[in-house]
Amino acid sequence: MLRHHEFLEEVLISEETLQQRIAELGGEISRDYDGRQLHLICILRGGVIFLADLIRHLTIPNTIDFMAVTSYGVGARQTTGKVRITFDLQQDIFDLDCLLVEDIVDSGYTIATVLEFLRTRHPRSLKVCTLLDKAERREIQVPIDYCGFVIPDKFVFGYGLDLDELYRNLPFIGTVNPERYKPAE
Repeated sequence: MLRHHEFLEEVLISEETLQQRIAELGGEISRDYDGRQLHLICILRGGVIFLADLIRHLTIPNTIDFMAVTSYGVGARQTTGKVRITFDLQQDIFDLDCLLVEDIVDSGYTIATVLEFLRTRHPRSLKVCTLLDKAERREIQVPIDYCGFVIPDKFVFGYGLDLDELYRNLPFIGTVNPERYKPAE
């Protein structure tokens, strides 16, 4: 198995830069929801590390819940375009202020489907916070209320984002050199 430094093209966003921006996002969200309780909904699995760091910077009361969705086939790197919810919320969100926490918004289809699904449950408010936004790949417009970083159309991994289910634990966001990365068979 390859170690990440063997196919790492560049460190796109350093650990220090990530942590600084996440602290800023926590401050922005806390100011916007001052005097209210916020219910954070994390999209599994990629958003977990971002959520864990983000809530440490919130100064408002908050609760968390999780959803898992997929638009990829088994072992696939290309989306099928069909979004499936594989793990649903455990808490009713009726009349709650909700913030959907996502690792990356790419084409927009997955997040649009999740937002449509969540709106049927009548939250008081529903906003989106994404760590990464690949805006140039957007095929459907979706509202992004809080954004960590707008990034170029490159294959990224680390800090919650996987590469064939590996490397989520890295403290930075890196890009893959496709000539040096060969997936395990």
